[in-house]
Amino acid sequence: MSEPVRLPFDPIARASELWRARWGADSRSLSMATATSIMRVQQLLLARFDAIAGRHGLTFARYEALVLLAFSRSGRLSMSRIGERLMVHPTSATNIVQRLVAQGFVERVPNPTDRRGAFAVITDAGREAMEAVTADLEAVDFGLGMLDDDAHRALFELLRTVRVGARDFDA
Repeated sequence: MSEPVRLPFDPIARASELWRARWGADSRSLSMATATSIMRVQQLLLARFDAIAGRHGLTFARYEALVLLAFSRSGRLSMSRIGERLMVHPTSATNIVQRLVAQGFVERVPNPTDRRGAFAVITDAGREAMEAVTADLEAVDFGLGMLDDDAHRALFELLRTVRVGARDFDA
């Protein structure tokens, strides 16, 4: 994983100042800075997670699918359920599963109640890869080791408020 460019200033804080100067004190410069910060943190974390998962032949998206399957009661889920739980388009879920099948981490089995449908079933190799990535993510504290437990709780609640406000789920 390449290191991010280290600027001698915070570009998001600078953008907020420029925003305020351009559109005035009543503009939503703080909202812009907050949203941009969230997106930047997501980029940083995803790059790190993909690098970690990559050491085990996965992307973070495929790792998430394996975790989802491992969390299911029977180790298998329908394609539609995978897409729903991962909050991705069904085509993306199918693509993820196809790649996991090609790697031997998942098997597709017919759905006996839906002739057109199939279940994705995690294999032993898939469980091993998932456990290895999980151990590596835990070892780096999911890239958030600079936060203490109180900061984690506060940040989670703040972001949950945004998710509830966006109707991401039924609260």
